[in-house]
Amino acid sequence: MKSTVPEYFKDRIAAYTARIDDRLETALPSATTSPKRLHDAMRYAVLNGGKRVRPLLVYAAGECLGVDKTLLDAPAASIELIHAFSLVHDDLPAMDDDDLRRGKPTVHRQYDEATAILAADALQPLAFSVLANIDGAPVDAAIRLVRLISHACGSTGMTGGQSIDLAAEGNVLSCSELEHMYSLKTGALIHAAIVAPGLLCDDLSAEKSAALDHFGRVIGIAFQIKDDLLDIEGETEVIGKPAGSDASLNKATYPALFGLEASRRRCDELLVSALRNLQPFGNSAAPLEWLARYIVERGQ
Repeated sequence: MKSTVPEYFKDRIAAYTARIDDRLETALPSATTSPKRLHDAMRYAVLNGGKRVRPLLVYAAGECLGVDKTLLDAPAASIELIHAFSLVHDDLPAMDDDDLRRGKPTVHRQYDEATAILAADALQPLAFSVLANIDGAPVDAAIRLVRLISHACGSTGMTGGQSIDLAAEGNVLSCSELEHMYSLKTGALIHAAIVAPGLLCDDLSAEKSAALDHFGRVIGIAFQIKDDLLDIEGETEVIGKPAGSDASLNKATYPALFGLEASRRRCDELLVSALRNLQPFGNSAAPLEWLARYIVERGQ
């Protein structure tokens, strides 16, 4: 499906990335503050690169709704800290036992396993501390954001999805079972990034709230299917982690269960569905449409 969406959001990605990196730098403890090794590991986990897709989704949804950027910094940073925490745990020997993340040694390889666990454990409460300090937001917005993000990363969200993923290794899942796992493991935090700006609005209509909700749920599943494809078709130097790691762990993935062509078709179907949900926003949804296409078309 050919895109007619303006590319102006692409031109702002560098500025948004620098903005979120500055916010994360401010939120993280200094590496010179005791315990130094722990704080150094936390900073390594967060400030070691990455595309910052989740914060970019926060800013794009904020543009769509006309939310001031200064109000978006806290949820964008909080969600990225949660994401970093999850990656450190996912890479541990008890989970995926990965050696590379974003083209660099994983935290437990760069430091040690105990330090990696503690660094991830410290990043999670830091994320909620950032949310608690949001200034100038509508009444109760911080409470609503805490509720949203804690649900997204808990046992009925990201953590639960990871548990299902580990239990599914070597098993055959139906399409609905697999997409349910994806909606938790990957989709929950992406969904939170997209709907969080709506919690900073006093006058968001029920129609637009539902549209953002559906867009977020659909594009989150598409994101994980695309990751599955990149694990097979991408190169380690490009994707920043060992290519083929899913197959080596006998993970239940869309390509493994249904094939490459079916995976590509499903990504395209989900993209069409996601973009359809943006119609109530008209041209103001261009940033979200650009990112949705990037999510599905990256690596092509």
